Amino acid sequence: MKKQNENTARAGETIPVAVQKGSADVLKRLAALNEQQPHAVLATVSDRAPYTSLIAYAITPDLKSIIFATPRKTRKYMNIIKNTNVCLMIDSRSNTKSDYMKAESISILGSAHIIKKGAKREYLTKMFLKKHPRLKGFVNAASTALILVRIIKCIHVNSFQILSEYP
Repeated sequence: MKKQNENTARAGETIPVAVQKGSADVLKRLAALNEQQPHAVLATVSDRAPYTSLIAYAITPDLKSIIFATPRKTRKYMNIIKNTNVCLMIDSRSNTKSDYMKAESISILGSAHIIKKGAKREYLTKMFLKKHPRLKGFVNAASTALILVRIIKCIHVNSFQILSEYP
């Protein structure tokens, strides 16, 4: 009996072995994932090494920025102070075998900025709390910083290795 090829999914789908150029509408997929997923993985730089954190996030309606909150006494906050370059990953995985071909992810490269008290922070806080109303006390705590990540580039991957980019 022939052993199943490592590149074949159990459902009979072939797992691609090479990256293919995609044509996905990345901003449309970003908006859809924002509606479906409450959390993202944030990567910052810590002493020249990557450091990841799970965060609650919201995307601005213009799809140009991402908002999240963090206590000031965290490694991610200190990392952002030292290096504003960040990457966020939002994905649709369900941790099942079908994820290989059905899950999608978007990696968002951006520049993080701490939002100081004032009208802009109030506006962005309302936007964030619209998606995460349970976090009102956390976001409004004096020890919490509100971070705005300006999106520089988005890389969308679906069907295991089909890659689309924006811009």
